[in-house]
This record gives sequence, C-alpha cells and structure tokens, in this order.
Amino acid sequence: MNMKHVGRVVSSKRKVIVAYRVVPGEPENCIVVTTENLSADEHDALIKLVESDAGQSSKDLADAMARTRLADGRIMLPAFHKTGKMVKMATNNVEMIPNRNTSIMLNQLNDLIAEQQGVSVSDLATADPETKTPITETVDTNIVDTNTEVLTDDKLAAQYRSQADRLSKEAAALRRQAEELVPTKKKKKASV
Repeated sequence: MNMKHVGRVVSSKRKVIVAYRVVPGEPENCIVVTTENLSADEHDALIKLVESDAGQSSKDLADAMARTRLADGRIMLPAFHKTGKMVKMATNNVEMIPNRNTSIMLNQLNDLIAEQQGVSVSDLATADPETKTPITETVDTNIVDTNTEVLTDDKLAAQYRSQADRLSKEAAALRRQAEELVPTKKKKKASV
C-alpha cells in the first residue's frame, strides 16, 4: 500500500512527514515535521492522520493538520509550528518513501507533478482557492515564532496532571456505565 507524505532526510536517513511539498516563493524548499522530535501522543496523532483518508486525500498534509486536534486539544499545524517541530528543508534532501520498495526525491516528484499539471513547481505551493494567492499565514518560511511561550517543567507537569485528572474522570464514568450494563459479580469466598 502506498502512503503519501512519508519521507526521510537523504543525508541522515531520519524519517520525516512532509507537510508542504513546496514553500510559496521557494520552489526548491519544503516544510517537514521531524518525527523523532515529537512526543508519543503527537507522533501517534500525526501518523494516524497520515494514514487516514483525510491525510491521504490532501494535496499537502498541512491542510489536514490544520483541521486536526492533538490529544491536549491544540490544533496540530499551529502547535507543531509554534514548538519548532516544522522545519524548512531543501527538496533535494528529502526522499519520499511511499512504500518499502519505492523511493523518489521530492524535487523530482514535484517536477513530475508540475509537468503533469502543466504548471511550474512554484505553482504547486498551496494557494487560497478564492484568491489563488499563496497561503503564507500558516507557513512561516523562517519557522521562527517570537511569541512562543516557553514550556517550563512546572507548566508541563500541570498539563500532565490536568490530563490525568480528565482521564481519571473519564475512566470512572466508563466504569459506571459498564456496571449499569452488567454489574460485577462478586466472588463467593470459599469456606474451609
């Protein structure tokens, strides 16, 4: 089975997910998510999205990322951007690997797609469908956000506690529902 958006860095062989195949105004660059820098929850959510119908039908995975929430409620695309998990990279340094037996350089793939569509590689950059202008609000080509709040250990611990409390309440509610459906049968103690 072929899987879109999956690649690896040629120089290091590290796995990446390609969010944007072409950066507006920079057809030789793309935006990738480095999977090794993701938390387990973020990684699972991203891979689930890549494998989903929404992910596979997206021209650029970033379109689907902009509509997908992470486990903590943040929207994936801006969350990954703000935390520095999206990186601009040269398309000739990214090898797309749709399956175990196939690979193609991203710059070559972009050339083929542009040729098939009768456009230039620059025209492949995500554009607002109404204005036909490149979408740059979601793609900061420098991948630097000066308003990013530093996530301290205290804040991270508070997030973990909050998530644990929420999960504990959810587990208790599920247990109550299960008991309503089929009450737990108490084991009789064997008399000696």
